[in-house]
Amino acid sequence: MIIVTGGAGFIGSNIIRALNLRGENNILLVDHLVNGRKMHNIADLNIADYIDKTEFIERIDTPGFLDGVQAVFHQGACSATTEWDGQFVMKNNYDYSKRILHRCIEKNISFIYASSASVYGSGEQGFSVDRRCEQPINMYAYSKFQFDQYVRRLLPITTSPIVGFRYFNVYGPREQHKGSMSSTAFHFNRQVTEDKVAKLFAGYDGMANGEHRRDFVYVDDVVDVNLWFFDHPEQRGIFNVGTGKAETFNAVAEAVIAWHKEGSIEYIPFPEHLKGAYQSYTQADLSDLRRAGYEKEFLSVNQGVERYLDWLNSSIR
Repeated sequence: MIIVTGGAGFIGSNIIRALNLRGENNILLVDHLVNGRKMHNIADLNIADYIDKTEFIERIDTPGFLDGVQAVFHQGACSATTEWDGQFVMKNNYDYSKRILHRCIEKNISFIYASSASVYGSGEQGFSVDRRCEQPINMYAYSKFQFDQYVRRLLPITTSPIVGFRYFNVYGPREQHKGSMSSTAFHFNRQVTEDKVAKLFAGYDGMANGEHRRDFVYVDDVVDVNLWFFDHPEQRGIFNVGTGKAETFNAVAEAVIAWHKEGSIEYIPFPEHLKGAYQSYTQADLSDLRRAGYEKEFLSVNQGVERYLDWLNSSIR
């Protein structure tokens, strides 16, 4: 059996889809379906069982509960970068993760988990998987950073397959439930469809209008990395998962407008609540990923947005 936490979420549901395409249906999906609309992410997927995350964490210490499990893809987390309830974030993103990690180590189960590029903060020191580059600037980022630190202390003293992925700006199918946290490609598509205008942030932090740059990575590429490491349990550690190329928000909006063959760009004032807690530039250093043996190239914004909008605007999901 394979366990996917956050399995009804964005990346988790796409991992399950990819496992299904491999013929793997013996999957335990763990989630917390307070937002029942997430069921649209999993209605077309095949799983063996579902369990709420609260019950899962209560049962994880039960003898025999994890018997026969090959791997845990731990994608579940509080992913809101605007959440400042530190106790809530640490409970969900740190304490919860530690308990699962230790049970996996005891059983020698592959533990493949989601970290985040947000740990790099403003990115002034670069985007290498190196403590000197890590300066989280919001509570979500700190929780991910601190769990990475915990993993780093355990890696030298265990041989269990443990892999963490610092996701950069992921976009693609099955993210619509995320609301304001959905990708800019998702929001631009809706805006152009409804009003023929994509709304971007005006200049801030030394960047011109719409010229803030992020490493936008398509979800299929993220899933492919996850499954490659699942197939190569000898590779352990923490890795960046992005394209290795920063592209502007203008480029994303232009790709959306090009797909629709209509629309324009409007710049809106940079939100006050994001000042000082916003990454104006990110670009993954893929050196460690390539050294581990992952060779596949990643889709560009133009390629990924075209593929995404083909799916997003189709009448059949």
